[in-house]
Amino acid sequence: MEQTVEYAPASGVLSGIWLLVAIPLVSAAILLLLGKRADKWGHWLGVLSVAATFVLGLVFFISLSGLEEGARSAQQSLWDFIAVGNLHVDFGLLFDPLAGVFVLLITGVGSLIHLYAVGYMEHDPGRRKFFGYFNLFVAAMLLLVLGNNYVMLYFGWEGVGLASYLLISFWTTRPSAATAGKKAFLMNRVGDAGLAIGIFLMFATLGTTQYDEVFGNVSALSSTTVLILGLLLLLGAAGKSGQFPLQAWLPDAMEGPTPVSALIHAATMVTAGVYLIARSNAIFTANTTLQTIVVCVGALTLLMGCIIGAAKDDIKRVLAWSTVSQIGYMFLGVGLGGGAYALAIIHLLAHGFFKANMFLGAGSVMHGMHDQVDIRRFGGLRKYMKWTWLTFAAGWLAIIGIPPLSGYFSKEPIIAAAFERGDWTAWLFGWAALLGAGLTAFYMTRLFVLTFHGPERYTEDNKHPHESPYIMTVPLMLLALGSIGAGWLLATTIPDWLTPVFGEHEEHHAVMPHAVINILGIVLTVLGAGLAWALFRKGTALEPRPAGVVVTAARKNLYTDSFNEAVFERPGIYLTRALVYLDNKGIDGLVNGIAAGVGGTSGRLRRLQTGFVRSYALSMLTGAVLVVGAFLAIQLGWLA
Repeated sequence: MEQTVEYAPASGVLSGIWLLVAIPLVSAAILLLLGKRADKWGHWLGVLSVAATFVLGLVFFISLSGLEEGARSAQQSLWDFIAVGNLHVDFGLLFDPLAGVFVLLITGVGSLIHLYAVGYMEHDPGRRKFFGYFNLFVAAMLLLVLGNNYVMLYFGWEGVGLASYLLISFWTTRPSAATAGKKAFLMNRVGDAGLAIGIFLMFATLGTTQYDEVFGNVSALSSTTVLILGLLLLLGAAGKSGQFPLQAWLPDAMEGPTPVSALIHAATMVTAGVYLIARSNAIFTANTTLQTIVVCVGALTLLMGCIIGAAKDDIKRVLAWSTVSQIGYMFLGVGLGGGAYALAIIHLLAHGFFKANMFLGAGSVMHGMHDQVDIRRFGGLRKYMKWTWLTFAAGWLAIIGIPPLSGYFSKEPIIAAAFERGDWTAWLFGWAALLGAGLTAFYMTRLFVLTFHGPERYTEDNKHPHESPYIMTVPLMLLALGSIGAGWLLATTIPDWLTPVFGEHEEHHAVMPHAVINILGIVLTVLGAGLAWALFRKGTALEPRPAGVVVTAARKNLYTDSFNEAVFERPGIYLTRALVYLDNKGIDGLVNGIAAGVGGTSGRLRRLQTGFVRSYALSMLTGAVLVVGAFLAIQLGWLA
């Protein structure tokens, strides 16, 4: 599929798109460099800078929508970033329909999360530094989606990785937080290496990393090259979006403050991988094998996330695994290609509302329950936290896909598109997506019921739950409105808006009528939710009980962590130890041995220099006698 947009130079209002990155970046620098002098007002600077960026992004978005469909883009080259030999990379930005919707998501939802964080982090002594990292994160994510070439994308990509490490491990006094930050950093390096090598291959084969030039010349590449390039990009996307096999870091990221969890899981970091594949649609649609691999990754991950999420008792980890699963739906969509690219973006945007809503709702529950996270210790909270309960209910109904909430309009079309694949895999991927819908309804209803309904199961530390302040509940209300109504609005506008990027929507024949698929999805959702309500409406055991094989495996993350430890971590440790031993005893031993030998020999030879004249005379006499004796022996034939 060829892109229909020609990237026009930015002009008029759109010539200021560089401010979208500059505003949060400058505010982050101010917050981090001024130190304690900004403690009293730094958090408000963080909020206002992101809110101002949202307003500016909205102005640019409206300006872009006023252009003709084929001209909806603005490319801005700020300066020559790299000019070495044949490699020329601009420090350039691109504001087009795809970048525009991501900018509004990042800054819009990000502004609400920032506002919520003012109340959530009120008593934290590092609040100013937290907002500095927060704004650095937003700036890096905006650079990622606004870059007009893969090198700029990579700079934003690495900036997001750095900021996520700083935020996940923000509470450095907690060993679990430090470990989680390191785990996220290292696992993302695996994906980042794939993306970097992919960019190298891109330049080696096409001589450029500019989007328009790369996409316009994909047809000149061999099928094998396209496959390898796509797999490298997919590796990077899987790492950043927490997809199989690099999903293990994402649930552990819950060790950071709850606003971090909301920002990473809803509006920014995990969406980067989906953006990368969507932006690179010309590469992925050029090879059907590549598309099938993306679909397989998405389908497998969405089922894994559902199964593991159903066995977790930590409120934030349940939501984390639901993010893994929902991103799996998005990967399924972008892997299907064609009009499903736009469907994946619709689900990504809707997910930004209801997942941020639920993560912040979980933070509100923790705030009112003295940081308790075990849903087995909750129950009956709707009596004490009515606003949190009401807004969380909107997110719960949205994510399980109850019509007419947003999740129904965003997820059901992806399921239908899975049944439109032109071969037998339509049944496989379609039923995987339907099964995921039923499982999502089950484990999210379990979470909702155990938290807000049933008997109270509080401990001595949290006998008096209470509602959060308005600075935390008002963002919940706004996100709840998005959870309720954004789906229909997005489903009716986004496909046409993204046509210049993805091309016209192509209708395909589904193996089942859409009405039947829709009814099956609703039936499975109702059955899953009903089963969870029946099982957990009266509460659950406060301690883990012996379970079957599936539940035990789910509690252990389907043994993926054990697999990574056995196959990669331990052999890596042993290999490192062996290399250190070889270096110390082999290479260093050889060098040190030669040095010691030379030093020892020199020391022994030095003893011959006694400083006594008679010793030197005796040595000379001995040498002379030996020389004369040798000559005589030769003359007499003794040495012949």
